Amino acid sequence: MKKLLVLASLAITLVMTGCSKSAQSLSGLNRKDFQTEIDGKKNDLYILKNKNGMEVCMTNFGSRIVSIWVPDKNGKFGDVVLGFDSIGGYLNNKSDFGAFIGRYGNRIAKGKFTLDGKEYQLSTNNFGHSLHGGVKGFQYHMFDIKQLSDTALEVSYVSADGEMGFPGTLTSKAVYTLTSDNAIDISYTATTDKPTIVNLTNHSYFNLTGDPKKDILGHVMCIDADGFTPVDTTFMTTGEITPVCCTPMDFRKPTKIGERINNFDFVQLKNGNGYDHNWVLNTKGNVSVPACFVVEPESGRTLTVYTSEPGVQVYTGNFLDGKVTGKKGIVYNQRVGLCLETQHYPDSPNKPQWPTVVVRPGQTYTSHCIYKFGIMDTTKCQQGGCEKCKSMTPAQKDSCSKANPGCCKDKAACSKDQSGCCKDMTCKSGEGCKKTEACKMATSDKKGPAKK
Repeated sequence: MKKLLVLASLAITLVMTGCSKSAQSLSGLNRKDFQTEIDGKKNDLYILKNKNGMEVCMTNFGSRIVSIWVPDKNGKFGDVVLGFDSIGGYLNNKSDFGAFIGRYGNRIAKGKFTLDGKEYQLSTNNFGHSLHGGVKGFQYHMFDIKQLSDTALEVSYVSADGEMGFPGTLTSKAVYTLTSDNAIDISYTATTDKPTIVNLTNHSYFNLTGDPKKDILGHVMCIDADGFTPVDTTFMTTGEITPVCCTPMDFRKPTKIGERINNFDFVQLKNGNGYDHNWVLNTKGNVSVPACFVVEPESGRTLTVYTSEPGVQVYTGNFLDGKVTGKKGIVYNQRVGLCLETQHYPDSPNKPQWPTVVVRPGQTYTSHCIYKFGIMDTTKCQQGGCEKCKSMTPAQKDSCSKANPGCCKDKAACSKDQSGCCKDMTCKSGEGCKKTEACKMATSDKKGPAKK
């Protein structure tokens, strides 16, 4: 009997030890700090892991991505999104960190739109406009979450008819999959029982340094877009699509985010207090073609964005002001996070010339976004040869040419190329804006990330 008690005690100890290990994420989050009841539903922390050691943590409140744990060029892992160490941080701070945004991501002018002859008044919360669904958008609601596997989970939320002024009961779902090649694949769907408008997105604030004490101004970014939608002083789109050529909005060749961000002589940067604009993508909904590419040169971490959406809102954390303390007690100062929100254009319900956001009964809204993480590989350059350059992203070529003068020189940062492999994408002053070729990403990326 005594022997049985000893064995039972040992078994309990082993079980408790195993539980305590699984209760903490690799990024240092504790599940117990997220386990509580909100609006009558249980909140928890969910952990996805792949064979490469990458980890993604999420929570029910706002279906938020809480942490993304990825390696740098030296194999050192770090957390590359802003957020909080506990659910209390999300409840006590009005923020969109990592959130599932809906029913309508971005802004609707004065919170008004007309559908089938009926005008609707939405909740307003930003310069008299409706932003990210109004005062209580999806980011402040509890989602049901099913863990489908070690690398996938499904989230869902039912938005009642009339919630924040939107018509129709909307059932929204998304499957988040951590792929074998270090991508977060997000597939959204939604159905309605009345005609309504839908624009869902994710609002993660990325910082590829892995240290949000550092800003994102040194990140190098490329966007496959020839145009953007300008805004007025209230951040509302004017209805125009303006060429990026010859402006600080031109990221068709890799450029440091901080290089032109404070050029407030350019009225759009003044209006946005930096970058807070929608780019009109050239990718035409092809999710196998990169829409954006970002590299942080010091860590070597890269982020490639693929989307079925026609636009992406780039926000550079202009209104972070040092009043919020995030994970590990780090104060979030201005521009320590970069948001890449795949979307339909802001205020599309009031701009009939733009792609529609209307969804009707019997139809299924779909949207697909992939955030793929990687490492900038300068060894390709060191191995030499133009053929090696062809298999690299423009940012990698630029980095290689700087590290090894002469290597990939003619193709550095998508500059002129004698062979025509990478066409010039710059405008000379006084020349006017010619039609230019969008920045070519790595040929290996054209096939897109691995399937689920």
